Formats: sequence, structure tokens, C-alpha cells
Amino acid sequence: MSETYSLPTEPEGIVPTMIARFNSGKIDAMMSLFAPEAVFVAADGTTVTDRAQIASALERTLSLGLPMEAKARHMFVADNVAQMVLDWSISGTGPDGKHVHLSGMASDVLRRGADGLWRVLIDNNLGTAVRRPT
Repeated sequence: MSETYSLPTEPEGIVPTMIARFNSGKIDAMMSLFAPEAVFVAADGTTVTDRAQIASALERTLSLGLPMEAKARHMFVADNVAQMVLDWSISGTGPDGKHVHLSGMASDVLRRGADGLWRVLIDNNLGTAVRRPT
């Protein structure tokens, strides 16, 4: 039996569905949360628009097999667009046996589609952090 993940009808619903999708470890579940024209901001600040490259970036984090915790700090909504400021963390023992702790304050842009469902349009998971080329 395969799991299905519904998309939220309110922007505040993005957080619990994002956590459930991430913690499933399934890249398809994560990718369906993104709008078709989504932009992913990489750790070095470059923007990624190719869906295969976005999936690859997400897979690197999912491959840790560690759960994500997240809580929205702010949600600003204007009609069909929202800005979400989100505190998130991923902690535990990675596949190599070493302790992993990743965290950040994301500043993401969400958009309600014609179907009334909210998706991530811009995923800037490090928010205003200063980016340095990797």
C-alpha cells in the first residue's frame, strides 16, 4: 500500500505536510510539494530551477535518513502568495555513524494554485544566512 500526501488548502498546512513528506524519505513525495516552476536556493546562494537538480539536492539530505523538525515562525499571506519564515533542524546519527546536526531559518515563498492547493514556489532553506561558494 503506497502512501499519498495531500497538499494543503491553507498556507499553514505546508509545515505539517513538509515534515511528513521529508520524514517519509521519499523524493517523489517531496517533489510534489513544489510548484512546477519552483526555485531552490542552494547552500552557496545559487538558484536551481531544473527539477532533476532540485530533486538531487533534496536527495542528499533525505539520504541521511534523519527526521526533520520544523516550526513556522511567521506566515505572511497576500491573496494567493505567502512568505513563510520557518525554523528547521535535522539531527541524529547519520549512515556513517557520525553525529549530524543541520538547522536553519528558511524564508520560503508559497503559492496557491488554480486548484486551490498551496505549493512551495521558492525554497530558500537558509533564509538570510550569508552564502559562501562550496
